[in-house]
Order: sequence, then C-alpha cells, then structure tokens
Amino acid sequence: MSQASILYDLPGPRAKRRNAILGVVSTAGIIALLAFIGYKFADTGQFEARKWEQFQYASVQRELLGGLWATLKAAGIAAVLALLFGAVFASARLSDKWILRTPATFVVELFRAIPLLILIFFGYYVPLQYGWSIDKLWALVIGLMLYNGSVLAEIFRAGINAVPYGQTEGAYAIGMRKNQVLRLILLPQAVRSMLPAIVSQLVVLLKDTALGFIITYPELLFVGKQIGGRLPFGLPYVPTYLIVAAIYIAICGALSVLAWWLQKRMGRTPRTAAKVLPAQDAGEDAARMI
Repeated sequence: MSQASILYDLPGPRAKRRNAILGVVSTAGIIALLAFIGYKFADTGQFEARKWEQFQYASVQRELLGGLWATLKAAGIAAVLALLFGAVFASARLSDKWILRTPATFVVELFRAIPLLILIFFGYYVPLQYGWSIDKLWALVIGLMLYNGSVLAEIFRAGINAVPYGQTEGAYAIGMRKNQVLRLILLPQAVRSMLPAIVSQLVVLLKDTALGFIITYPELLFVGKQIGGRLPFGLPYVPTYLIVAAIYIAICGALSVLAWWLQKRMGRTPRTAAKVLPAQDAGEDAARMI
C-alpha cells in the first residue's frame, strides 16, 4: 500500500468522475480569466508597440541585467548567511544545555514573529539615527538573514527530530558522541526530508529581495519601476512588470528544478550486482553448509 493511500481513502468511480469534472471546470476558469486579463490589457493599450519599444535598446537591457545582478547578489549572500544562522541556532535549540537552548529559542521565536519589512527598516534607518552609515545591500541582507534564518532553524530542528529515535539510540549504543550522532547519523537522513522545505524557503528569500525597493536598493523591482515610469514611452508599467515577473518566475523555476534534481539524486541507493559463482564452487559451498 502506498503512503498516499494510507493518508486518505482512494476515490471511487463517482469521486473520480467528480474530480475530473472539477479539474476541467477549474482549467477552463483559469483560461477564461487569463483571456479576460489579456483582453483588458489589449483594450487599455498595454500591447502597443510604443510601450514595448524601449526594451530593444541595449541601455535598458543593461539596466534590467543590473537590477537582476543586484537581486541575485543580495539573495546569494542572504541565503548563505541564513543557512549558517539556521544551522547554528538549530544546533543550539537541540542542545541538552539550557544555557544554549533558552537564548536560541528566544532569538528564533523573536525574529520569526517580526515582519521582514520591519527588520529591513530597522537595519537601515536605526543606524542612521545614530549617525552610522550602512550600505543598503547589507541592510537588506541582515533583514533577510534574520527572518529566513529563523525559519530555516525551525526547518532544520524539525527535520532532525523527525528521524526515528532508534537511530540515535543505536548510535549511542556503539559509543558515538552526540556531535558524531548529529553529523554522521541524523543529518544525512534529515537532509533528504528537509530539502524541499529548504529550497522553498530560499525561493521565498529570493522573492523577498523585492522589499529592498522600500529602502531604494537598486534590485530588479526598483529598476522596473524606474523603467516603467518613462513618459516618452507611455508609462509602460504593465509591460515592465510583466517582464520582471517573467524573470522572477524563471529564476524560481530553475531553483525548483535544481531541488527536484538534488532530491532525486540523493534518494538513489547504490546497487551492487550479485556475484555469480561457477557451478563447481556453488556445489562446494552447498556441501560445506550441509
């Protein structure tokens, strides 16, 4: 019996027909909605050549590439720091010592509860109140690291706790220390189950870089707003945001494909072929067993 059939009863013939009808109706509804949106865009002149003309210029393309590079740079730095933050605080929360576990729990719960936008505001404007200058990139990165790192800490902790306790008991029984159990036994098994959640959170982190727009960090959305606000081209906000959205979708889709590939690769188990013995050797082995 598959795992899916354990979670719920398999649908019968009537339920299958009902699900098929609902699927067809939902698909038709989505297509109709997209067609209506396309019609309204065309009706308001969003597909006019004038509004798309500037995207053929190399200078505009370089602006978009610059915004994309700024987005990827902030996301890359924040992702590395968030993973380190999550690993450290997850390890502290799993510690047997309350002096490590209690502060780590407080920090993780605190930054999970604060909206990311407020963290970015604090990271940028609070130092300015004391006359300290902080780069907009690092103000954005600090906010992303604190929020997403706290979420990742909970993902790591939950993934490690999900490993059957018998694995830990068996490792302790053969004399392993706790750090060895965590590093050699629990983490390799937990990573397989954590990987989809980790990649999903990194995708969220990538999209959250758009909040750098609030502090005028020149990421992709900020650059798109500047490009869309040009009056000589008819204020092409909608065409610009469609292009920006397509770029975000492509990047997030690539991350999802990478996660699928990694999960599939990590899920493989090495196979060894059985050794075929000659007939004479097989007879001798059987005789010895008798």
